[in-house]
Amino acid sequence: MRPDFIIGGAPKCGTTSLHHILHRHPDAWVAPGELYHFDADDAVAHSEFLSVERGDLVWRDPDDPETAAWYRSRFADAPAGALIGEDTTTYLMSAVAPDRIARTLPDAKVIFMLRDPVRRAWSQYWHLVRSGRTSLSFEAALSAEPSILVGSTYAGPLRRFRDLLGPDRLCPVLFEEFNAVRQATIDRVTAFLGLPPMLLEDETGWQNRTFYPKRAGTLLALNRIGRRLVRYRYAAHLGRRSSLSARLGHRAYRAWYRVVSDRVLTEAAPPEEMRPVTRRYLNRHLSARNAGLSELLGQDLGAIWPGFTE
Repeated sequence: MRPDFIIGGAPKCGTTSLHHILHRHPDAWVAPGELYHFDADDAVAHSEFLSVERGDLVWRDPDDPETAAWYRSRFADAPAGALIGEDTTTYLMSAVAPDRIARTLPDAKVIFMLRDPVRRAWSQYWHLVRSGRTSLSFEAALSAEPSILVGSTYAGPLRRFRDLLGPDRLCPVLFEEFNAVRQATIDRVTAFLGLPPMLLEDETGWQNRTFYPKRAGTLLALNRIGRRLVRYRYAAHLGRRSSLSARLGHRAYRAWYRVVSDRVLTEAAPPEEMRPVTRRYLNRHLSARNAGLSELLGQDLGAIWPGFTE
């Protein structure tokens, strides 16, 4: 079994909410969690997926028969006749995922959720902080964590997917419209997938809510202490047979993250605002990285995303 549709990104753009909404549709089923299959060996999207053991590079190969079998097994619980979906937020940022999806899933449709690229980058930074994957300030992380800027680069990847799959198999969705006119947005998505319309319920409105530390310095200091555990975050992903040390490391990471979540991540908003100089840089740079995006989507994104000029 393989998916009929993919929620392919971008990170921190409401994909989890869309996942849960579509999973509630009586004629659809979405595999639990994010699968990270078609970009499993992409070090930009998943630096933790590559490791060094006894001096040798170890990576996850999506074309390995055992890995491919693991991917198909993720859809084994789908009910008969349902439209099957998967959700992986990093496919849009991966240079290798489009070709693999086109080759492996020649009929699948792909939904991409896009957000103001500056706000998305800021949100992803805090996601990295709260999951222990960086102990740097936002400004320092912009150069040390390439996924922050790559994840806010939409125009080139969308063109690549369009060229490989065709425009009729792509459905871009703006995060801002998803929040403002959710029923109308879901109606457009279900029509794109060929599903009957669904009436949204109030409780479907917020998934994967983010919490923040009261003081950024506290969590950054904790991350410097726990950084050795982060590499074990995905030790068992893709059905990989992990070593005993990796399994123990994964348990230790989960225990550390639970402590951080319960005792440190208590606030509903970030403890600080983005610096104005940084915002000016990102408005300019991410507009340039997304040159032609308004034309590609057929709408003036500058009217929706403050500071966006392309």
